[in-house]
Amino acid sequence: MKLCWKDPIAALQVRPVRGGFAAEKRSRVAGKESVGDVLRLAPPPRATADVARAGGTTRPRPTHATRDFRRSLRRAMASEDEFYADIRSADGTYKFLVDGAWRESSSGRTCGSVAPADANAPAYAFQACTQGEVDEAFAAARAAHRQWARTPLHERAALLHEVAAEMRAHHAPMAACLVREIAKPAKDAKTEVIRSADLIDYAAEEGVRALGVGTLLHADSFPGAKRDKMCMVSKVPLGVVLCIPPFNYPVNLAVSKIAPALIAGNAVVIKPPTQGTVAGLHMAECFRRALVTRGAPAGLVNVVTGKGSEIGDYLTSHPGANLISFTGGDTGLSVAKKANMVPIQMELGGKDACLVFPDADVNLAASAVAKGGFSYSGQRCTAVKLVLAFENIADVLVESVSKKIEALKVGRPEDDADITALVSKASADFVQGLVEDAVKKGAVLKQPWRREDNLVWPVLVDHVTDEMRLAWEEPFGPVVPVVRVKTEEEALKFVNESKYGLQGCVFTKNVDDAIRVADLMETGTVQINGPPARGPDHFPFQGVRDSGIGSQGIINSIDTMTKAKSVVINLAKPSYALA
Repeated sequence: MKLCWKDPIAALQVRPVRGGFAAEKRSRVAGKESVGDVLRLAPPPRATADVARAGGTTRPRPTHATRDFRRSLRRAMASEDEFYADIRSADGTYKFLVDGAWRESSSGRTCGSVAPADANAPAYAFQACTQGEVDEAFAAARAAHRQWARTPLHERAALLHEVAAEMRAHHAPMAACLVREIAKPAKDAKTEVIRSADLIDYAAEEGVRALGVGTLLHADSFPGAKRDKMCMVSKVPLGVVLCIPPFNYPVNLAVSKIAPALIAGNAVVIKPPTQGTVAGLHMAECFRRALVTRGAPAGLVNVVTGKGSEIGDYLTSHPGANLISFTGGDTGLSVAKKANMVPIQMELGGKDACLVFPDADVNLAASAVAKGGFSYSGQRCTAVKLVLAFENIADVLVESVSKKIEALKVGRPEDDADITALVSKASADFVQGLVEDAVKKGAVLKQPWRREDNLVWPVLVDHVTDEMRLAWEEPFGPVVPVVRVKTEEEALKFVNESKYGLQGCVFTKNVDDAIRVADLMETGTVQINGPPARGPDHFPFQGVRDSGIGSQGIINSIDTMTKAKSVVINLAKPSYALA
């Protein structure tokens, strides 16, 4: 495979095929045609093989493994029908959850998710909740919170361990929904569910430790005061937490909000993403069965579904919410503006840069770029979204990353392909627009551009400059730009002048350089000699600027979802303890 064209405008011709892109050489003069001619949407060629490698020319089609997966899925779903039976209506439409009961909406309307890997064919239908039903969810949560907050801490933890056990025992349908709704590779879908169960267990244990300790203050530590006052400070729940997870981790990033909220004594109202709703409903049933059937308050976990355009603003401005925990994109900026005196915890994306110094281990850095940039097709807030390579190492690094891209498997999520369909056509269109802009302004594609419906083949875009959108905007797709820099100051400009500030990483063998540069990077987290990553889930996770507000990670979330309450004992006269 030829990896580089010095003039992509002159070198690439897109010919019409059914559902994707195909590139071929042409002899037209560079600059006389629009970049749209270079990257024009067209259908794919007929397949000559089952799975395409990155840069290949064959179309991914259902394989024997795919068919085996679907057969095993049908068997798994059949065996789980009884456990999850309550969440579906007779016609197969999924219900919503309020006060411990699965219900159909009084609106009589439904919404739907699509299957990104199947040309956005309909996947599932679920309820379009009304504002009145949102009110009911908050009312149920408020009533449940008052009882749950009086439940002994060790009992809350024990019930959360039961939730984790249910999720592990009944993970298959939930994982299958992730494959269907968001095109998550099957192995990664199962990992997300099991990781979420682990998070619940950890949150339960961490909550027992953290919330079982209070603070006692004596007055005489302050100048002029005597030891005649004692202040007992404890952490108490906020009340009702509104949890809004994103499409890319609709189970894990829901659980990362729900588990800390519950162990702290709060109740929750959840609004799952449209793509990922049904996986979220399966998750909620694990909570309901483990909690409500064992005596927990019925309204402890509530789930409302529907279009964000219809109930989103109503949810986020609802007076019943005592904290909003939101993970997503720029929508969070408007949510923050409407959060009337309500604490907010937000992670809104990033433009995570990878700085590669001349002395870096090239293979280590290249592996991190390939893994960090293309895992789950780049649809991760912590994906590598910009490589800042010093000029004297850039050629070797780019070549090494390109070889690793060749090894990536492009195909269907059931087959555990590395690169699967993006979540929507709009996402693929946006990624294409960024690449078009970069190519038009002189960037070099190291792999042929190719797209079939939502499926975008992985591309390393070299010689990106600061005038290109790709240098600043978050693609959320399998496209990684490389900017060649001469100085450390030039590299830091791309990090610190970005509107984002979630994570970044530094590759160098010099620990002094690593720490110094990490200190200068204005981001929530800096990884040294490793790619950006959210986990492990108990690590603090936060961003600056438009990347978010507050901090996540299990203990930080527990702290965010509680508040201090002081009880002051006034003594008749000073008392000093002796032993």
